[in-house]
Amino acid sequence: MPLRLYNTRTRDVRPLEPLEPGHVRIYVCGLTPSAEGHLGHARSFLFFDVLRRYLEHPRNGYRVTYVQNVTDIDDRSIATAEREGTTYDAVVARHYGSFKESMRILGVREPDREPYATRYVPQIVEMIGELVERGFAYATDDGVYYSVERFPRYGALSGKNVDELLVGARIAENEHKRDPLDFALWKFSKRGEPSWPSPWGDGRPGWHIECSAMSRALLGVPFDLHGGGYDLIFPHHENEIAQSEALMDAPPMAVTWVHGGLLNFDGKKMSKSLGNFEPLSAIVRRHDPLAIRLLFLQTGYRKPMNFTEASIAGAKTALTRLQRAAATLASVSAETAEVPEQAPARDVGATEAGAPEPRLDALRDEFFDALDDDMDTSRAVATLFRLASRSATYAAAGHAAEALSFVREAAAILGLGPAFDDDALARASAEPEGGSVDAGVAARLRERLADVVGLDGESPEAIVEAIVAKRNEARRSKDFALGDRLRDALLVEGIALKDSKEGTTWTVAGST
Repeated sequence: MPLRLYNTRTRDVRPLEPLEPGHVRIYVCGLTPSAEGHLGHARSFLFFDVLRRYLEHPRNGYRVTYVQNVTDIDDRSIATAEREGTTYDAVVARHYGSFKESMRILGVREPDREPYATRYVPQIVEMIGELVERGFAYATDDGVYYSVERFPRYGALSGKNVDELLVGARIAENEHKRDPLDFALWKFSKRGEPSWPSPWGDGRPGWHIECSAMSRALLGVPFDLHGGGYDLIFPHHENEIAQSEALMDAPPMAVTWVHGGLLNFDGKKMSKSLGNFEPLSAIVRRHDPLAIRLLFLQTGYRKPMNFTEASIAGAKTALTRLQRAAATLASVSAETAEVPEQAPARDVGATEAGAPEPRLDALRDEFFDALDDDMDTSRAVATLFRLASRSATYAAAGHAAEALSFVREAAAILGLGPAFDDDALARASAEPEGGSVDAGVAARLRERLADVVGLDGESPEAIVEAIVAKRNEARRSKDFALGDRLRDALLVEGIALKDSKEGTTWTVAGST
């Protein structure tokens, strides 16, 4: 089954079919480094990093050209420079340097091309000139604007109606555009501001035209996939389409548009005014960066997500649990390699209770099927926890090396590879393992399952019992998706279920 992605442009999940066989061209809107990067930026770029890794994995075997821009000139960087008594490029260098270091710590690979907007001003001016020539743009006393009414498909990506957008829209006193929805392509410079020459007057590019010009210059149009956060759909990506497709004989600009969900911090949008903003550079030093990765992977990329201290603590615990299981497999695999004469291996076909054990190739297929299904990393990660909960069984059956190989293959795709090298496994196996349901586990289960199970006020053990009861109810009603979700949520916390004719029992990792 080929990789399928949700396409914002078509509003459905469909196979990714590159325009050029074997080659996927991707443009992702990068950072505007007028201030410190935050965790929401990290979530977006971590997802596209995993997508890129999976596209290049032998299962897909694509060559990927990945472009991620830098918006290094905008109103905010100019304002920050003026406030600090420095230059806009000094502001950008400081914040973007910090962001790049955070990406390195998180294991996000470098883009193939990293265009800075100010280095593509000639291409931007050329594109604006084409839009003016074809009647899609016009010059005024304060700059050059795009004429939205000249593009009939405006609003198609976001689903917004132009007439509704006009309600309440207005033209600011310092703007000279003809229509409230028109947007700036070129802004004439004010005293003391950085500027570049153009046929219409010295100034600087607008935000939207930068990405249209850079993607066209580096990838050509149309290209395969355009990515970014959900908050960029309107107006940024809508405006990119209007600019680019106005100059194309055969749209679309990008065949597939992929957008990641937003991230809240303790249930609120991150904001300095709310006091819940912490620079990304501080967070990646305060927490295990691989645990941050795992935390993001446990939620589907299109879903909104809430980051809390409890959730990252849970991700760290879950990561250690995976590492400890892998360490067991590594130890058994090494022992088997040293002693070739072994007793006959027990088949991985049934447990002592008679419940079937999934074959490793079936688990591997499930992992890849999850990624093929709109990059469902949550389901893919759950597959690894199921393997971890049965690691002793696989080891006893003589499949330790095979199981460890799969774990490491999956981890490399997810960007978790360093957590499973020999040194990391040795450290994880040396850490003490808990054997009870503590308050932190209970809090994380409440948060993760609040939409399906009422879990307020119960003891930690009662919470587990309530989840088990809900799972049994889901299985009886043949709601297997919910049953799997509840089982996987418990597995992440090291709580394994055992079904038998007498009912379902549960045990905690480390208990006897």
